[in-house]
Amino acid sequence: MSDPPAGPLDSSLAVFRDPASVAVVGASSNPAKWGHWLARGALAGRDRRSVHLVSRNAGDILGAPTAPTLADLPEVPDLVALCVPAPQVAPVVDAALRLGVRGFLGITAGVPDPAGLAARITAAGARIIGPSSLGLYDAETRLHIAWGDFRPGRLAVVSQSGQVGSELAQLAQRAGLGISRFVSVGGQADVTMADLLDDLADHARTAVVALYAEGFDDGERLFAAVRRLRRAGKPVLVLSAGDSEAGARAARSHTSALTSPAEQVDAACRAAGALRLPTPAALVDVAACLTADVAPRGRRVAVLSDSGGQGALAADCAHRDGLAVPRLSGGLADEIAALLPPTAATDNPVDLAGAGEQNLSSYTAVASALLRSGEVDTVLLSGYFGRYGLDTAALARAERDEAAALAALPPRYRRALVVHSMGAEGDTAALLRDLGVPVFPTVGAATQALSGAVELDARPVRDAPAADPDVLAPRGFWETRAALLRAGIGFPEARLVRDQPQLLAATGELRPPYVLKATWIEHKTEAGGVRVGLADGAAATAAFDTMRRHLGEGAYLLEEQDVRPHVTELIVGARRAPGLGPMVTVGAGGTRAEVHRDTVTECAPLSPEQALDMIGRLRCAPLLTGWRGAPPADLDCLAQAVVAVSRLITRYRGDRVELEINPLRVGPDGAVAVDALLLAPAEGHDTQGEA
Repeated sequence: MSDPPAGPLDSSLAVFRDPASVAVVGASSNPAKWGHWLARGALAGRDRRSVHLVSRNAGDILGAPTAPTLADLPEVPDLVALCVPAPQVAPVVDAALRLGVRGFLGITAGVPDPAGLAARITAAGARIIGPSSLGLYDAETRLHIAWGDFRPGRLAVVSQSGQVGSELAQLAQRAGLGISRFVSVGGQADVTMADLLDDLADHARTAVVALYAEGFDDGERLFAAVRRLRRAGKPVLVLSAGDSEAGARAARSHTSALTSPAEQVDAACRAAGALRLPTPAALVDVAACLTADVAPRGRRVAVLSDSGGQGALAADCAHRDGLAVPRLSGGLADEIAALLPPTAATDNPVDLAGAGEQNLSSYTAVASALLRSGEVDTVLLSGYFGRYGLDTAALARAERDEAAALAALPPRYRRALVVHSMGAEGDTAALLRDLGVPVFPTVGAATQALSGAVELDARPVRDAPAADPDVLAPRGFWETRAALLRAGIGFPEARLVRDQPQLLAATGELRPPYVLKATWIEHKTEAGGVRVGLADGAAATAAFDTMRRHLGEGAYLLEEQDVRPHVTELIVGARRAPGLGPMVTVGAGGTRAEVHRDTVTECAPLSPEQALDMIGRLRCAPLLTGWRGAPPADLDCLAQAVVAVSRLITRYRGDRVELEINPLRVGPDGAVAVDALLLAPAEGHDTQGEA
């Protein structure tokens, strides 16, 4: 379905942004307990809101008085943090609802019947985050009801796992980013990740959003929120768990077997303009580039180093990560040479050749020449800078001054500066970070982060597909074949046959050689349900008799065999990925599709340009473009077939619909489907349509 309209913000979530009053139920004086951390964080914001502590044990906690129950408080709190044993949660909630509480933060794990509890809360017009939440933090409103400390910053974290979210926050703090908002969603009994992402669209402090999800049951709605954030100028970086092939073990189609959950999430991220990263550290590294004073745009990188070896390694890393390290023009190389010793390298990488030790200002002079030239998009400074002050105290002041001068260059020239420093833990590096320049301890981390930021910047946002809820997938062989033919996908001439007279009539109408297939079998080769190269009617009759003895009566297909030269076999499949919507896959096809595992998956529907891009990303793509003197395949016809399949899958309702052509034989004179499979739910059971 298409993205729902953005509409007004959900006012019921305002209680989790800036409540006028907060109560921590289960507050504790024991520093090892959750109730202590929640109380400490909440009390830090009492100059903005009233904070109440509820504890069975009367007395002060952290210098603040406590009350034995919510009813004993002087006012009804807007937001109640639940940090009591699981059996006590429901009675506390019911009492709070009677008082008129508007919001709950469920910290406690193992709460009985969380769905029923959430239903009572929402029926009363209130909302709950959790249960099993690690907490909530908002730098904009100084709301802190969570375990741990947070440094204010520009990265928002929405995490299904509290501990993963906490790790992201800690890594962000070390990288000098800090957190704008932190929400551990826990069990999502009511408020969901999608709700919280939508609620960040107008959050002034947030520049980048980190999302950790362990499942995508509500993925289409979640990625609709991701699209809205990207269009609001807040890119989303995604971590996900569950990259398992367990679901593929029982797959009935090649497409299902070849497409992992991670590949489907990657496709959804690409369509929504988001980027999935493999680890929390990698995510924070990309976020550091995106939140820089000037974020990287474009793949052209100038490597600037005070070591020839480190410069060469940085250039290699940049190349491996898909970045370009272009040769500098003669004029620019001459300009840089005039700033450096005669032994300096001025091509790219640029090697200062000791000029930094003689005069630290050479760093800024060369970086300035590179950035204002227009020949590169980013300068990657790699090596010793940041270490001078650590190793030689007398140079500390001068190095910090040079760092400030370097940090002033990106805003001046509107091009990015990224630093790899051997002193990434020092004061100079900290100053660079504070001034909006990302600094990394390894050159590989720097180039990977730079590549990720550039890739995300270049990634457009695609609208979610519109679906017609009244369209059912075709049922049976002829309907499936007819649907594919109407969509513009070619098939060899063929006839359905059920007995010898029909077979003999078909041989008189079709051109040999023939192919004979049992249409109701999904994987025909393994079951002996296909025979190829049948030279004449006698061979076709013999094959038909043998196949019918082994497989029984049914609808068999006699087809003209595609014997065109210079043909490549591909697979084109589509399915509705549960929670994520329609997907299309293109890959190396035939009976060895699972062996090659050469596929590309994207969200459907596609444009012809997007289909051609998918085809070009295949490892087998050279076979289609004139491999070893062979004539090139008709790529436009292939792309049209991919587009047709991608559009068909968006029209069919149901999460278990699968459509597959394998193989699609592509040659210089077009593409022909020689086997196809459709699986779709109908009236409570699966039906198959084969062509």
